Amino acid sequence: MAAAPRRGRRSGQQSSREAIVAAARMLFARQGFDATSLREVAREAGVDAAMVHHYFTGKDDLFAACIELPADPATVLAAVAARGPGERGEATVAALLSLWDSPVQPALLAMLRSAVGSPAQAALLREVLLKRVVGLVVRGLPDDDAGLRLRGSLVASQLMGLLMARYILKVEPLASADHATITTLIAPTLQRYLTGPLD
Repeated sequence: MAAAPRRGRRSGQQSSREAIVAAARMLFARQGFDATSLREVAREAGVDAAMVHHYFTGKDDLFAACIELPADPATVLAAVAARGPGERGEATVAALLSLWDSPVQPALLAMLRSAVGSPAQAALLREVLLKRVVGLVVRGLPDDDAGLRLRGSLVASQLMGLLMARYILKVEPLASADHATITTLIAPTLQRYLTGPLD
């Protein structure tokens, strides 16, 4: 008769934490953020649910550990979320450029490159982009759920295109352009995606 899965702590605190992160990473990539529960993560990792709460304050905290975010999107985009709907395009581009041209750029580049080469990492990055970045940008905009999903996906396409062209492919003159120039050129398109007509 097979032995029951061992519950509680594994051999050492670090191995328990690593098992939780590995299980969560797999579940988030396979079924997405919303469909994954902390109890399911604990079951997959073979630990008690209380162990997950011992290491992580909640699902957002665990998700950040899975992809090793170098910055909290809620903090980076706080100024964007505080803006009125008609000002979010410019604020989003400015916040994104400030983050990517900061000391955390190497970590962000590693995350983006790993997503390009790995379907699992791509799934995690997609969750980050749609739930924790674009979700904050479109929150409270005057549209229904379907409209906000469409607007969010268009915003995501614009932001990912900017990141790939400027930081990965280094397409000139975009790669060496200053923040003000890029914001002036891209913010109107982003703003149209956010609040303009889409028909």
